[in-house]
Amino acid sequence: MSQEPLALDLFPELPAPVAPPKRRAAKATLQSTAAPLATRAPARLDGDLEPLAQTLEAHPDYRVLRRLQPRVDWGPARGGATATVLVLDTETTGLDAQRERVIELALLRVQVDLSDGLPVGPVQVYDGLEDPGKPIPKEVVALTGIRDADVRGQRLDETRIAELLDGVDCVIAHNAAFDRPFVEKRLPQFADLRWSCSFAEIDWKQQGRSSAKLESLAQALGWFYDAHRAEMDCHALLAVLAAPLTDPAVADPSGAAQATLHTALAHLLRSAAAPSYRLQATQAPFDAKDALKARGYRWNADQRVWGIALRDDEALRAECDWLKHNVYAGRAASVQLEALDALSRYAGRGGVARALPL
Repeated sequence: MSQEPLALDLFPELPAPVAPPKRRAAKATLQSTAAPLATRAPARLDGDLEPLAQTLEAHPDYRVLRRLQPRVDWGPARGGATATVLVLDTETTGLDAQRERVIELALLRVQVDLSDGLPVGPVQVYDGLEDPGKPIPKEVVALTGIRDADVRGQRLDETRIAELLDGVDCVIAHNAAFDRPFVEKRLPQFADLRWSCSFAEIDWKQQGRSSAKLESLAQALGWFYDAHRAEMDCHALLAVLAAPLTDPAVADPSGAAQATLHTALAHLLRSAAAPSYRLQATQAPFDAKDALKARGYRWNADQRVWGIALRDDEALRAECDWLKHNVYAGRAASVQLEALDALSRYAGRGGVARALPL
């Protein structure tokens, strides 16, 4: 037999509870408040916006970025000596040049006036896609926007590329250590050209830049662009390299500070003509490992030695002096020195190696 629960009024003196406000009413209030904003027409910005941009730039609280416009003609040559430069960028299916493939190659061929380091004349442009013979990884698609359907059946125009390579004095890439092995594997004639790297061969930190990434370098000059497509990256790189360097010593390491050599293009052409070095601190004491690492040396696990890349003769002399006093403590020692020129730099091929007494 079931029993009904007893209804006990334990606190008869308390007032009846007040019902909470209805959610529907609150929602209606919010909607009515927002309605005028929703129906407000967006402002239209038509016509020439440059005066507005200049007004904002004049105010200390604003910085303006302009979309980078590819420049395909740098004006007439001024009659001086020029060098032929090829600006290069690739998009690939991955990072390992031995296993992955090029899916896009872009080239800009331009003349550079050696008197001031500025481009002159028209820019010859090539941008080609190639079917890698396997699916493009989804992370590469997300980064580049290049899909399997875009490259299906496509092949690089080797005849046109060979025309652009003819007579080139220097190939410039932003991270040549990545691009060079890929293009040499696909197009061996690239192995016969001198290469320079705008990422590794310019001290962008010394130039006051917070990052050496190409997008960041462009932003520091007031530009933005759609990155991670090869041709647009080439146009951005050429524009960055044609801008004046802020520190003349970078353009002219001798310290002469020649006013005619203040662009990154001029600096890279000079460095392409000079050797660089890879130095190994052979038989360095174990307790020097922290100092070597802090100095910028990297440990080669296969050869079991600390090594560092050096840009020029001046850097080599300074490094030998540092090693002698800070690692070998004045003892008689020799290091392994590998000389590299622009034909072998960034290719993964070894240079001429020899023992160097300190």
